[in-house]
Amino acid sequence: MQSDPFRIRDHVAEFDEIVAELVHRSAETRANTAMVADIAYGPDATETVDLFFPQGSRRRLPVHMFIHGGYWRMFSKRDYSYIADTVTNAGAIAVIVDYALMPAARMATIVDQVRRAKQWILANIVNHGGNPAHLTVSGHSAGAHLATFLFDSEQSPSNVRAALLLGGLYDLKPLQDSFLAHEIGITDEEVATFTPLAHRHDLLTNATVLVGANETPPFHQQSDRFVASLLRQGSRATSLVLTNRNHMDSVRDLGVPGTQAGDCLAELIANNR
Repeated sequence: MQSDPFRIRDHVAEFDEIVAELVHRSAETRANTAMVADIAYGPDATETVDLFFPQGSRRRLPVHMFIHGGYWRMFSKRDYSYIADTVTNAGAIAVIVDYALMPAARMATIVDQVRRAKQWILANIVNHGGNPAHLTVSGHSAGAHLATFLFDSEQSPSNVRAALLLGGLYDLKPLQDSFLAHEIGITDEEVATFTPLAHRHDLLTNATVLVGANETPPFHQQSDRFVASLLRQGSRATSLVLTNRNHMDSVRDLGVPGTQAGDCLAELIANNR
């Protein structure tokens, strides 16, 4: 039986160990970093953000918004608090976003949620010492997919200075024939409406598209196609293949200084403050 290239567990032997490490690191981050938890950006219980702050005074700090992955159907912001380690060490406020999960929620709801989370940041982060004019965003896997809707043509001007997209999904059509067909059942309408390759994007947003060298072929193909699409539109897009990294250890690295992914995130924040 042919292996499903989208079923990450089949291709990352240490999947469970890495997830456990992320949860542990995130608990340490929440215990050791100044933060405000569970701020509502909308009326639904799933519509909350956690803010993490760098040491020192909080005045006009750059802001970074992170969106977690999990194929739109699993994980929460609490599992990814550790991303704030890199963000706050770079001198920025980290905003880790929660959203509703499929299949109970559909793609239109989730995209609307992350867009409203961004609008909450732009309208309110100044009250927490942040500078909304210095907003950057990132996401992993499904989170990278969702992050593209923060700087697409419907959001222009997007007010997003730069975006880091890691191991992203930019064409939803192949997922209809994957194991996800039985788990979330992506519809033809969702493919047509929420495939990032079908969208135009804000030319003022600098996009950095990362993929692990050890990812399965579809992740490389989709990343290459999305970068090519952005460049054709006139966007300032760059790409990088992370040495000897897979779908899971690459996102772990976002919170680890001295790694390719962690350094890319720190540099993104430093170059756009």
